[in-house]
Amino acid sequence: MRKGEKIILLGIAAIVLTLMAKNALYQDDVNEEEKELPFFTTASTQLNRDAMAIYRKYQCKSCHSLWTVKDMMQTVPAPALDGIGSLRSREWLADYLAAAEPQKILSSRLKPEFRMPSYAAMPEQERATLVDYLASLKVKDWYLEDLKKSECKKLTGEAC
Repeated sequence: MRKGEKIILLGIAAIVLTLMAKNALYQDDVNEEEKELPFFTTASTQLNRDAMAIYRKYQCKSCHSLWTVKDMMQTVPAPALDGIGSLRSREWLADYLAAAEPQKILSSRLKPEFRMPSYAAMPEQERATLVDYLASLKVKDWYLEDLKKSECKKLTGEAC
């Protein structure tokens, strides 16, 4: 190995070691709350299964992400459903999904073709299952304010 190659190799090794040390130090400073996911559900296994069948049937994934999994090709900036049960009450969700014009309850900045459709014609039992599931999607207390600010920004387009 030539002298120049040794210098380059040592330089790369020094950079890698420095980055590893910095990462190790940073990990010690991370708040315990930041190490865990803030989203969770209180839904039973059966409710989860039934709701996911409805979620697929009505193609909710074409606009909304759930459990922060978003389709890379998705272009509709609809809100993620993670934590929606901490933002909205069961009654609000029921009224919103049953509304003939959901935009009268919650206005949208989206183009008309991307706005939330009405699910007033959805069978009552399916809508109740979906409402129960959405109401079960919670966020940990330490993350709630961040979620509220994010939701506000999506709705208004401005920092809240």
